[in-house]
Amino acid sequence: MFAKIRDIIVDVIDFCHVHIPFVKVIPKQTFRYIACGGTNTVLGLVLYSLVFVHVLHQAEYVHIIGDLQITSRVAAWFVQFMFCLPVGFLLSSYVVFPESQIHGRVQLFRYIMSTLIFLLMSYVLTKMFAIVIPIVRADIANIFVALITTILSYLTQRFFTFKITEENTPEEEVEVEEEVVAD
Repeated sequence: MFAKIRDIIVDVIDFCHVHIPFVKVIPKQTFRYIACGGTNTVLGLVLYSLVFVHVLHQAEYVHIIGDLQITSRVAAWFVQFMFCLPVGFLLSSYVVFPESQIHGRVQLFRYIMSTLIFLLMSYVLTKMFAIVIPIVRADIANIFVALITTILSYLTQRFFTFKITEENTPEEEVEVEEEVVAD
């Protein structure tokens, strides 16, 4: 069933990639990353809004245990993050980078680590724009932060988290064996 869902998602994304004229200049894998990441982002925004408005009723604080409390905005963000993290991982692993031969547990660990790093990077860049370059409007700064972290995230996922390892060809294996015998 999971393979069927994956195939449907890939078919829809690839259909859009082929039939939308200006998208033909974007490589298929990059387009899949944009489509999956954009969908996960919209899902996160909708989920955050639903949790904040309908579950937490826009309360100022949420009581956790005893006197421990957090703002409902942070609680809503945490809920959407905990939902969107595995969705993003599954989309990246099975739709965007399915040819990666890295073990799933390693991919998941790398994905979580890189997500946390880019979360911290977003915070630092946002603070930098606010403190170091305050003349840049907040919304424009946020767009720059999103672009920087998105590009770096794609490169990290492509070349580290879901890296595609080259398997040795039979000729290369024979050469390696001959070198070992010769030594």
